[in-house]
Amino acid sequence: MFNSPKYPDYTSGANNAAGATTRVLEHLFGDQVEFTLISAAAGSIARDYTRFSDVARDVVDARIFVGIHFRFADTTALRQGRDVANWTFSPYLRPIGGGKE
Repeated sequence: MFNSPKYPDYTSGANNAAGATTRVLEHLFGDQVEFTLISAAAGSIARDYTRFSDVARDVVDARIFVGIHFRFADTTALRQGRDVANWTFSPYLRPIGGGKE
């Protein structure tokens, strides 16, 4: 059994971070990239992915399955994180020289 942490359900901080991180990676590399994630937790297994967006969806499910959040809190947070990444990427994370060749 997992004790619920002492922070609000709405919105999920983990999914805000996951949404922002995966969206920035999508901007930089595209969504289709093969990679493996391995948790630092004891007994964890490696997970293979082909899309950053799949990782974001897994974080939503993980928070629900462990009983920390309701789905709407996770999906809203994921969308918030992605929106922040989109907003940050467009004016600030541009190629050197403004992308002009």
